[in-house]
Amino acid sequence: MHFFKSLYLHQRFFVTVFVLAAGFLFSYWLEWLYPVLWIITVVFLLIFLADTIALYKNRGITAERILPDKFSNSDQNPVDILLQNNYGFKTRLEVIDEIPVQFQKRDFLKLLKVPAGDSLSFSYSLRPVERGEYFFGNLNVFASTSLKLAKRRKKFGKEQMLKVYPSFIQMKKYDFMAIDRKISQPGLKKIRKIGHTMEFEQIKDYVPGDDVRSINWKATAKQGDLMVNQYQDERSQPVYSVIDTGRTMKMPFNNLKLLDYALNSALAFSNIALKKKDKAGLITFSNKMEKMIPASSKKSHLNLLLESLYNVGTRFRDSDFGLLYTHMNRSLPQRSLLLLYTNFEHLGALHRQIPYLLALARKHLLVVIFFENTELESFIHTKAEKVPDIFNQTIAEQFSYDKRLMAKELQKHGIQTILTRPEDLTVNTINKYLEIKKRGIL
Repeated sequence: MHFFKSLYLHQRFFVTVFVLAAGFLFSYWLEWLYPVLWIITVVFLLIFLADTIALYKNRGITAERILPDKFSNSDQNPVDILLQNNYGFKTRLEVIDEIPVQFQKRDFLKLLKVPAGDSLSFSYSLRPVERGEYFFGNLNVFASTSLKLAKRRKKFGKEQMLKVYPSFIQMKKYDFMAIDRKISQPGLKKIRKIGHTMEFEQIKDYVPGDDVRSINWKATAKQGDLMVNQYQDERSQPVYSVIDTGRTMKMPFNNLKLLDYALNSALAFSNIALKKKDKAGLITFSNKMEKMIPASSKKSHLNLLLESLYNVGTRFRDSDFGLLYTHMNRSLPQRSLLLLYTNFEHLGALHRQIPYLLALARKHLLVVIFFENTELESFIHTKAEKVPDIFNQTIAEQFSYDKRLMAKELQKHGIQTILTRPEDLTVNTINKYLEIKKRGIL
């Protein structure tokens, strides 16, 4: 039974059978053709039998799908396929991988030729746009000889499960920022330090090049030599990524939800904060409080954040900022930096939440991060050809203006604000964090 399930026929087999059938039809009028066709049919069947035996005389092809430990959301992730030809002849292969249903890709086919006794490998990449568990099905390999009459199917790699996490590739991309301040990256700003916004470390001898404003005159008078104060960057400051998981964060851009942009940014930002020796924490909320990861500077803390962000989902309800304020007022006694990822689509929505945002800003340093509607912006700049298009563009411009007005409204109340395109979110968030660190306003 297994033999018949694994045996497939090439198109060449059916073409030959069709030609023979047509020949037998014409032999009704050409009698001399009838015995010739029978001879050809017998020869063809013998060749087909020999071709089939050649495919089944040993274990044939072996294959393996090699997956990484996890996939990075919104990035290209490699999948490697290894093939080994155990036949004594060059083999033609058709490789069909059963890719997880989330990709909706049903046309995967790789055609290869592998020399006798040789091995071969190839790679392809997948870009997930949803976090969660992804299941790979069978790796199907169809082997055939150069005659291309029969095919032998073999299955490998049954039911491999892989988790998709927020973009750790993006996190590593910005990892250098915590190490070398001299490296430049498009979109990253250099912020000048203002005064001594640093912690005192020690008193040391003055050497040429030290800032004369750091001279400690009392120590100088005691030692008889110039002495200066040495400072180091402020450390162990608590910083929290506060992520709104309400319905406004479901909006998709480039196949990725706003929530996924926020999670990718929060992971990259937390990594930078930890490298800067600050404490990174996480809070997610909607109409109820969901996750609360206390801020910590441990090396293993990033893995905890990654595991916590991997299965965060959006809800269909409006988020309760009053509940957020009540919870944080009780849970965060120390002044902290709060990066609040949310989205406001109209001024009314912002005005309802301003009292709670002001209450948070009185105790903590609050940065409100929300998004430009890039699809509206592109629509505004398209050429209008009909009256309805002009009407729609006017409405779109009003929405765009309201977004900028929201940012001004928050700044007017003394709340730090980032209005950003979704694709620029990570860079703009890290810039704001570095600016706050340089200015020492936390």
